[in-house]
Amino acid sequence: MSQRTDAPGDLLAPSAAEVYAAIDRYGENPSSFLALNQGNRYFTEPGLPGLVVYRESGRYLIQFGGPFTMPETSGELLDAFLAFAAARRRRVLGVQLQQEDVEAYSERGFRINQIGASYAVDLERFTLKGGKFMQLRNKVSRARRAGLVVEEADPAEQQEALEAIDARWLRAKGRFVKQLQFLVGEHGAPAAGSRRLFVGRLEGEVAAYITYVPVPGARGGGMHDLSRRLPEVPPGVMEAINVTAIERFQAEKAGWLHFGFTPFTGLDPALDPDCASPFAARIVRFLAAHGEHVYPAKTQLAYKEKWQPHLVLPEYLAFQGRPRLGGIWQLMRVTNSV
Repeated sequence: MSQRTDAPGDLLAPSAAEVYAAIDRYGENPSSFLALNQGNRYFTEPGLPGLVVYRESGRYLIQFGGPFTMPETSGELLDAFLAFAAARRRRVLGVQLQQEDVEAYSERGFRINQIGASYAVDLERFTLKGGKFMQLRNKVSRARRAGLVVEEADPAEQQEALEAIDARWLRAKGRFVKQLQFLVGEHGAPAAGSRRLFVGRLEGEVAAYITYVPVPGARGGGMHDLSRRLPEVPPGVMEAINVTAIERFQAEKAGWLHFGFTPFTGLDPALDPDCASPFAARIVRFLAAHGEHVYPAKTQLAYKEKWQPHLVLPEYLAFQGRPRLGGIWQLMRVTNSV
């Protein structure tokens, strides 16, 4: 019998340590750490390593990433999960699938479309020298002249300050803007001890911060996760925090710094597989052009492109069967976009 978190207290549910071990061992997705977010459910199959991460919404199981398992058992674990969904009379909607997931889902009848991209810099090659980073260097210098002090801090000790910044940051976005969930990081999730925090202080008080989480796999290193600042902080503060973190990670030989997934960016029809849905492609293009109220993709992309990423990875949305607006709606509900 398969194991899953169908109800609170389910004794068969994997522990946070087991989930962390699975993504650390099998994860190739730059956003793998988000599998630990609170509210996620986990499907496992006896005899097969790893797990599937999902949330239930309406008549859909919204799956995060592909199966976290060995390549040779990925298809078996996916089949078991699809059987589990069918027994519950649910359709599966996969989000943030990677290129290496496309073939397995296509073979099982999914319609798959690119939904965005993730961005990363190779820390071994990265340098702020040269004319292309002149504007970025000037912004960092301006922030430091304003008295900014950047330091690494203990997330638990700074929790109250971070929550205060979050509250003011969210209010500044507008009364109808909500905190996104599921596909973004959070505070206090299981394995929070693996999260690193860099804060920017002005006159001794925390005015901005960035958290970083581990990235496993062939392009391992860290991911630039949550970033928040008080509305009144001077320009260049976030850049100065990230520069400080990069210098620390380079000294530690961290490998790659990933900037995470940005929906509706990096779209290229040539990257859509043969099983792509024209209907889903139209929806994604519409959201790319008019969806700033759903997700500030243009702002996020502008920040990530400042760092001249060495790598842009397409990420995919996969519909089991014919794509439906109801599936898009449930995905937006799960991410708290509506």
